[in-house]
Amino acid sequence: MKLRIFTEPQQGATYDDLLAVAKTAERLGFDAFFRSDHYLHMGDVDPGPGPTDAWITLAGLARDTSRIRLGTLVSAATFRLPGVLAISAATVDQMSGGRVEMGIGTGWYDAEHSAYGIPFPPLRERFAKLEEQLEIITGLWRTPPGERFHFEGAHYGLSDSPALPKPVQRPHPPIIIGGAGPKRTPRLAATFADEYNVPFHKLEDTVAAYDRVRAACEAAGRESIVLSAAQVVVCGADEAEVERRARAINREPAELRENGLAGTPAEIVEKIGRFAKAGCERIYLQVLDLSDLDHLELIAAEVMPHV
Repeated sequence: MKLRIFTEPQQGATYDDLLAVAKTAERLGFDAFFRSDHYLHMGDVDPGPGPTDAWITLAGLARDTSRIRLGTLVSAATFRLPGVLAISAATVDQMSGGRVEMGIGTGWYDAEHSAYGIPFPPLRERFAKLEEQLEIITGLWRTPPGERFHFEGAHYGLSDSPALPKPVQRPHPPIIIGGAGPKRTPRLAATFADEYNVPFHKLEDTVAAYDRVRAACEAAGRESIVLSAAQVVVCGADEAEVERRARAINREPAELRENGLAGTPAEIVEKIGRFAKAGCERIYLQVLDLSDLDHLELIAAEVMPHV
C-alpha cells in the first residue's frame, strides 16, 4: 500500500504552507503530495489568505522538491480549456522530471464558479465536456512528434495542433478519475484512467464502486486498473492526541472513526488493511491541519512501516 498526502488549500493555505507539507512528506518517504483544485473554501472556516491555483502551485513544488510525486485530486474540467490544461500539465511534468499525475473530474462546487465568474453548466453537459477533454488531452500527449492533432466534438474543436509540449512521462502522465457514480464514471475510468479513486466513502461503498469499475474494464477489454481511496486522517499516539487533532479540524473522533481513518496507529493500520483486501493500492490521506507537521511524523513512523 502506498500512502499519499492530500491537502485542501482552499480552506486557507499559502504556497509556503503547502511547501512545508510537501517537503516534510518527501523527507518522510510518503509516495506523493496531492492537492485539491478549488477556488473557494467550504464550510464555516476563515478562508485565510484565499485560494491558490493548483497547477501554478504544482509548478513551484516541481522545482522545490526532488522525489515525491505531485498531482491534483481532482482538477475541474470547468476551470480550463483542454488544450491549455494539456500544456500546463506537460510543462509541470517537464519541470518535475516526470513526477506529475493528473486527476480530473466534472467540477461540482457551484459556489466557486459563481464567485469567480466560471461557467457552470448542468451535470450532463459537464460529463460530456469532461469526456471530450480526456480525448483531447490524451490525444495531444500521444500524438507523435512532428505530427498534427485534430479534434471536432460537440463542445471543443482543435485544428492542425502541433500537440506540444510533450510531457516527460510516456505515453503521458498517469490520469486519475474519481467518484462513485454508477454508470458514467466507471465507463470513463475504464476508457481513459490509469487509476480510479473513491473519495471519502465507507469501505462497503468503496468496494461496490470498485466492482463497477472492474466490470467496466472487463467490458472494455482491459485487464486491470489501479484502485485507490481518499480518506480524512486523524492519527494520535493516544486518545487525548486523537481528540486534540480531531477538534483542530472541527470533527468528532467517533464520527471520524466511522467515516475516515482515525484513531491510534494500530487502528489506522487495521482499517487500511481492510481497504487493501478490497484491492486498494493507494490511500490518499487527507490532512486538513497543515500546521501540524508532527502528525505526518507519527504516521510515517507508526503507520507507514506496517502497510
